[in-house]
Order: sequence, then C-alpha cells, then structure tokens
Amino acid sequence: MTFRTLTLLCRLCGIVLLLGRPSLYGSDQIPGAPSPHPIVIRGATLHPVTSDVIENGTLIIVDGKISALGKDLPLPESAVVIDAAGADVYPGFIDAYARIGTVELPSVRASVDDAETGLYNPNVKVKSAINPDSELIPVSRRTGVLLALAAPRGGTISGHASVIQLDGWTNDDMALVPEAALVISLPSPGSSAERTLREFLDQARRYDRAVSSGSNLRHDLKLAAMRPVLHREIPVVIRANRWNEINHAVAFAVEQNLRLIIRGGEDAPICADLLRQHDIPVMVEGTHRLPTRSDAPYDTGYALPAKLNALGIRFCLTGGEAAGHGNVRNLPFQAGTAVAYGLSPEEAIRAITFAPAQILNIDQRVGSLEPGKDATLFLCEGDPLEVVSSVKAAWIQGRPVELDDRQEQLHRKYQQKYQQRARLPQK
Repeated sequence: MTFRTLTLLCRLCGIVLLLGRPSLYGSDQIPGAPSPHPIVIRGATLHPVTSDVIENGTLIIVDGKISALGKDLPLPESAVVIDAAGADVYPGFIDAYARIGTVELPSVRASVDDAETGLYNPNVKVKSAINPDSELIPVSRRTGVLLALAAPRGGTISGHASVIQLDGWTNDDMALVPEAALVISLPSPGSSAERTLREFLDQARRYDRAVSSGSNLRHDLKLAAMRPVLHREIPVVIRANRWNEINHAVAFAVEQNLRLIIRGGEDAPICADLLRQHDIPVMVEGTHRLPTRSDAPYDTGYALPAKLNALGIRFCLTGGEAAGHGNVRNLPFQAGTAVAYGLSPEEAIRAITFAPAQILNIDQRVGSLEPGKDATLFLCEGDPLEVVSSVKAAWIQGRPVELDDRQEQLHRKYQQKYQQRARLPQK
C-alpha cells in the first residue's frame, strides 16, 4: 500500500467516523406538530401583559391561535384539557437582538455564519443562515424564550435581521418575519466611510424612484433590498451607547428619513428629550454588564431599564452581546436584575414580551395573551424572572415544543454517575 493510498484511506475513515457520530452542532429534539384538537389550559394564573392578571383562568388554543381567555369559559368539544392549577401562563419571551441559530461554537469557523463579506449587504437575510438544529435553541426554550431577533454583523450595512421562532424543521418554518430590521454600523461623523454610506443611500433612492416610475432598468438586489427601509416600512438598528453616538445616530436617521432603533443606549437618559421627540425606542443590551466608563456607577447597566421607564422612553431588553451568543436563555434573569434595581416586575415582563413585539412591529401576532394572536406561550411554576423557577410546558403557534435539552441530558447523566459510584464498594 503506497503512502498516497494510506493517506486517502485515513481521510475516508475520518469522514466515516465524523458522519457516524452524533453531530456536535445538531440537537435531537423533534419539532412540535400542530394539534388536531383544541387545547385548554385551565386553572392557571394568566398574565396577558396588556391587561390585568386573570386568577384561576382558562385559555383556549384553536388552530395555533389563542381563541379565548378568561374565567368560566365554555370548553370546545374534543378539547385536550390541561389542569394547570397553581401554575402561571405567560406569552413567550422575545430576545430582541441575538446571534442564536447563526453561531454555535465561535472557535469553530464552520459553525459561525452571522456575517457576510463586503461592506454593503442589505440583501442578506439572516433567516437563510439559521441552523434549526442548533443545540442552543432548546436550551433557550427552557427559560421561556420562544422568539428572537436573529441579527447579522459585519460591514457598514450588515443585512436584514429576522424574527425567528425557536422551533421548526427548517429555517423557513422558524422565520416569523424574514426581514424585520436592517442592521447598520454607523461610521463616525465626517469620515469617508460615512460619506460612502450617504452616497449609497442616495443611489438607493434614485433606484427606488426609477422603479416606482416604471422605468425599465436592470434589477439590483442590494438597491432593491433598501426600498422598504427608505419607505420606513422596516426600521434600522444602530448601536450607540455614548451621548454623542446617540445624537449622531438620531441626526443621521432624521436627515435620511429612516425609522431608527437605538441598540445599547447607555447614555439614553441624557438624551431623553431627543429620543422622546422623535419617538425612538432603545434596545437595552442586557443588565449583566459593566459600565463603559471607569467613573460610572457600578449599577449603570442594572438600573438603566428603570431610568428609561421613568423618563418615558420606549425600550425593550435584550440578552446583549456581552452575555455571549449562547446565553439567550438568561434573558429573563437579566430582566429580574432590572427589577432588583428599580423596575417593576410588570414592566420587566413587558420589556421582554410586548415591548420588543411593538418595537419590531410584530405585536399584532405575539408579545401578549390576546384572542387572535399566535399561541406562543409557556406554562411555568414560580416567577419566570427567577433562576429557581421552572418552565413546565411551552407552545409555539399552538405546537407543543420539547423542553429537554443537552444541559438537562448532561445533568441526568452525571446525576446517575454519582449515584452509581456511591453504591460501588470502597476499594
């Protein structure tokens, strides 16, 4: 056997071993199937978010939608009845800015697909890169996070972020809104990069006018992808923390007539009048983070949601890039920290349900428990903002989702290990 033949054989054996072992990047949970019967959750405390809490309430799901909720409701025929006495029902939590589904292991390049080459990629949709088999998805569902805005990065115009449901066979199944927001990295004022961005936007406007007038011109994917943004149908997300960055982002958006969402917003309280004047919401990048200034109070991140709420600035809470791509699961606990530093529990729940739904313009479908909305919700015991609480069941568009995950499997494995070893005879 020659060395070349041996090398090829070794490579082939390596491929066979790789294909024959469980995937490092694939979960084995089976996506939920639509229920052929109505589902009734009875006896639970219902938290609609947009209205008063309903004690000992009943919620009815029909064809993936919330059909009714209240007290003493007539039950539909052939319904599957779930006795949830002592439990609470909440709308699914929404992480308003995350990398879930596009990054598995940052150190393994083949599992990272959240950035495209080039500086201007408005035609890119993150939905196309979502890995439905990510191990991080079932882990996130365990804490009630059932939706997320999966966002791209890199370049000046990174691409379109997509609202995804954390369950489904394919990325098309998971995509609730494929083009929910355009992510822009705004260059510094007066730089050549900012001038180039302005020129690109001017070119996109000329293209839009030509298309609107019926001109026969060659289709341009990048310029065509800008049309909903220029018509203010889709917002732009710009990261800005310092007051001068926020002022620059607002001035740029007003000048270009763009719908703006600020991501970060550490100095947003200083710019409160400006943000209220233009009705610009803020995506707070988590509470579990250090201040960006050495002379800032230690609780700058912890107390920011309460400050924004007191100032009347629209905001929602995200897991934050500082928390890492794999920690979407910690979103409710970030909200819990905000409660410890002045935000009311009701507003904290709103900041990860209805508030992000409003900001992302999906509040007609998700974000609260209301008749006609998607039955994307979960059943839990205890306060979902506390680590010791437990999500017992969850549904996405009325489909029951599996709550087992790799971390739970490892917990069971090593629990058995120590129980078995404790029974072994001592040497």
